[in-house]
Amino acid sequence: MVAHEPPRSRLPRAERELQVLDAARALFAARGFRDVTMDAVAAAVGVTKPLLYNYFGNKEQLYLACVRRTGEELEQAVSAAVAAAPTPGEALKAALRTFFAFVERDRGAWQVLYDESLPTAGPIAEAMDGYRARIAAPVAGAFAGLGGSAVQAEALAHGQLAAAEAMSRWWLATDALPARELAELLIDTLEPGLAQRATAPAPEEGTP
Repeated sequence: MVAHEPPRSRLPRAERELQVLDAARALFAARGFRDVTMDAVAAAVGVTKPLLYNYFGNKEQLYLACVRRTGEELEQAVSAAVAAAPTPGEALKAALRTFFAFVERDRGAWQVLYDESLPTAGPIAEAMDGYRARIAAPVAGAFAGLGGSAVQAEALAHGQLAAAEAMSRWWLATDALPARELAELLIDTLEPGLAQRATAPAPEEGTP
């Protein structure tokens, strides 16, 4: 008598989607966007590729669905930390400590959000530019208190974020220092410049 495997139970669509997102996020983190295929995701979940396309449309939409929750979590964490900071200097510290704590807590999430194999144009590039802008925005608002123009404050905020991203990539590749120590190293490097801007006389009207 031949034994038959019990039929696989059908999951509700919402539950299946979460299962797919978890598997896809793990693959994107391990291999990078460029090297992940819908075939690989389907095999990891144990579903058919047509089902993936039915749920998410294509690989780009699947990737965006994977990062949406993670990106929003980082946005909200940085925004809350900066909102509680009383000065631009404290806002800098809060933003960087929150950023590096996020990287340390969930390396896979960071690797998906800041994957260097992502397309440089199109919907994914636009979405990632949007995440960066929204993460930098509360910091730029805090830096506006230093004087200077709103554009200068925005430039400083994006520069700080870019430095944190670069150091995080180095940390993930080397594990040479604790992530918390990296945050303090960057704070100690940037904070004197902010303090100097805070005490500098305002430029005369018409000065570029």
